Amino acid sequence: MVERISAAQLHEMQAKPKGQPRVRGAQRVTIGNESFDSQAEATRWQQLELLQRAGKISGLRRQVDFPLIGRDGPIMTDGGKRQRVYRADFVYVDHDLGITVIEDKKGHETEVFKLKRAILAAQGISVVCT
Repeated sequence: MVERISAAQLHEMQAKPKGQPRVRGAQRVTIGNESFDSQAEATRWQQLELLQRAGKISGLRRQVDFPLIGRDGPIMTDGGKRQRVYRADFVYVDHDLGITVIEDKKGHETEVFKLKRAILAAQGISVVCT
């Protein structure tokens, strides 16, 4: 006889045990109602919020998706059902520069990030790493 489990049970079995280190040692941080991938990202968010209150920037948003498009059209997932995206940590308008800034907070750049940034550059979109 075959034992069956629910999807929720499978996810629970696959989940990392609490306290297990994340990739590159980053710890998730929650400040208020906001959850961040690292303390550095949370700190940068707080800095950007202060800049927005001071009127230096506006339109501050988190976790903004940008679709990845290649020469022959959308870059799809391996299954071909969804379009791949780059998820920016922060997007805002810098009033001093007069441009929309797409920012990613990185301890260091991964190979996947470098590839996505190159694809975005070919689309005419620049990403600032802080």
